[in-house]
Amino acid sequence: MEKVFFGGTGLSVTRSGFGALPVQRLSKPEGAALLRRGYEGGINFFDTANSYSDSEEKIGIGLSDVRENIIIATKTGSVAPEVFWRHLYLSLERMKTTYIDIYQFHNPRELPGETMLDCMREAKARGLIRHIGITCHRLDNAIAAARSGDYETIQYPLSALSSDAEIDFVKLCASLNIGLIGMKGLAGGLLTSAAPTMAFLRPYPNVVPIWGFQRDVELDEVIALECNPPSLDEAMLARIASDREQLSGNFCRGCGYCMPCPMGIEINTCARISLLLRRSPSAGWLTPRWQAEMAKIKNCIHCNKCGKACPYSLDPPQLLHETYEDYQIFLQSSLSEG
Repeated sequence: MEKVFFGGTGLSVTRSGFGALPVQRLSKPEGAALLRRGYEGGINFFDTANSYSDSEEKIGIGLSDVRENIIIATKTGSVAPEVFWRHLYLSLERMKTTYIDIYQFHNPRELPGETMLDCMREAKARGLIRHIGITCHRLDNAIAAARSGDYETIQYPLSALSSDAEIDFVKLCASLNIGLIGMKGLAGGLLTSAAPTMAFLRPYPNVVPIWGFQRDVELDEVIALECNPPSLDEAMLARIASDREQLSGNFCRGCGYCMPCPMGIEINTCARISLLLRRSPSAGWLTPRWQAEMAKIKNCIHCNKCGKACPYSLDPPQLLHETYEDYQIFLQSSLSEG
């Protein structure tokens, strides 16, 4: 699998990385086995987080014996030094390693101040981490992080749907020798193939997309594409243009920062139902279970906790209301056809 030197880190990273958030949904043997399959398929870069339940443990189970051959990135959501150190030592213990290659602040609302940066610098000086990174869902935060000079890597949502402003950000990071970890390559599941994003981001060697794998078929797709990378030809550009037209405007990426909802609404899925109905087999979203989940939207009390937490500045209560109405129309149409 092709590798690139990742920004100024000097790390030689495969062009596709393994996003380990979804493996927390698997049993420990299953998750460890999937991670191992990724490694044996050629992937050497694995991204996780302290907050992804047992994801780090599964990396330790599946990959600790090949630790010298892989690059691990993980994250801390800490805002206080004592929590930072607790998270760091817990991550090291879980992954059965003595160091972390890239340690990232996990989507802070504001860029960390000197106190927290000093923790990172001390950890690096002690050899516990090798490079300092940050993850951002908001473009303004990501640009500020790049210009601060404090970070060697930045993780940000990048896909075939990325805007011109986001590509300008990619170029800014390249000029500053910052490695970009591209999350949300499938736009929260709204893109049905990795090929468009892989082709779209391939011209930018400072970008390494991480794909969230939960199933063998997902991993196999990316490994196959890496063996024969898709081209950004006229057919692919037309496909991307079609996706952009269908997904224009504000849409939920499913990141989950709006959760939990005090009324039990599964916001990060329900807010995307209109798109999921049209971009994947609809029958799976029209089951009694999902009808019941969508019905919970009627209980929304408009507290707007979700809106305050949304990193994309969406209006989730309004989006849920519009999605619920669309869902009912789609459901009734399906029932009448059946």
